[in-house]
Amino acid sequence: MTTTTVTANGLKKTIQSLRIPPVYFFMLAIFVLGVILDQIFARGQMLTPSILVNIIIRSVALGIVAIGQTVVMIGASIDLSVAYTISLTAVLSSFLMQGDPARVPMTVALVFLIGAVVGLVNGLIITKLKVNPFIATLGTGLVIKGALNATFSNFAGEVPASFQTLGYGTIGPVPISVIILVGVAVAGWFILSRTKFGAHLYGVGGNQEVARLSGLRTDRVIIVAHIICSLTAVLTGLFVVSRLRSGAPWIGPDGVYDLESIAATVVGGTALSGGRGGVAGTIAGVLIFGVLDTIFNQLGMDTFLKSVLRGAVIILAVASYTIRSKREAA
Repeated sequence: MTTTTVTANGLKKTIQSLRIPPVYFFMLAIFVLGVILDQIFARGQMLTPSILVNIIIRSVALGIVAIGQTVVMIGASIDLSVAYTISLTAVLSSFLMQGDPARVPMTVALVFLIGAVVGLVNGLIITKLKVNPFIATLGTGLVIKGALNATFSNFAGEVPASFQTLGYGTIGPVPISVIILVGVAVAGWFILSRTKFGAHLYGVGGNQEVARLSGLRTDRVIIVAHIICSLTAVLTGLFVVSRLRSGAPWIGPDGVYDLESIAATVVGGTALSGGRGGVAGTIAGVLIFGVLDTIFNQLGMDTFLKSVLRGAVIILAVASYTIRSKREAA
């Protein structure tokens, strides 16, 4: 065995011991390719601090809700109501605050309470009425959409200037929004990997019937997972309205937060069938979307072509992850 082979094997074992999700190498490859294309066809600004920070900031909204989506998908469920929960949060926040800082605490508490109720309703419909999660959460989302459209036709009210610190403020050189995303990611990681609920969630997602026969309260686990997901959607809504200063019924659906949170989670390695995945991979999936958007903007690509290429990247990432998983299982 040559020295080069020994070194390569040693490097491979070191990387495996670090347990870095494979999607991070995919993300790195996309970023390097983007830098090269930017140097050749654009202004070569991909490596400037402003662009790098912008990639992270533009990933905050999707990142927060994708972490919640990760939780429900590990439990073999899904939540298509998150986009409308984001809209509901944004509209109610600006409408209730009316630019008055004194109304902020009450409004924030109220929208989180409403978000918890939305998650509870989703969980109960899925577990007690035995409705498929896709249909149940889609139905809940459409109910929220109908209520919003019947009540609000445009932007309503505004949040106070002080509340915009959430979206634009910094602590030293670090944006507050990035700190929040990191905090949510750490909380998600801790819940999934260091609590009984996390262990039970993986068990329910892996095989719900076996988990039930083992004595786990599977219904409760799924309900709590949906409440967590809805609360992350509320936090995303608060972040979005802090940047826009006012909320409108179409903010969530226009951001495609439902489908993109699912896509980012799947790209990050979380199985649609449940029982496998984690927050670390999801964050990489979200950053891939952020990097792709930045590359496309730098290159001045057509909007429709952006969608085509993003779809192709999603398929390629998931396919490569699936092939790798089969090889490891073999």
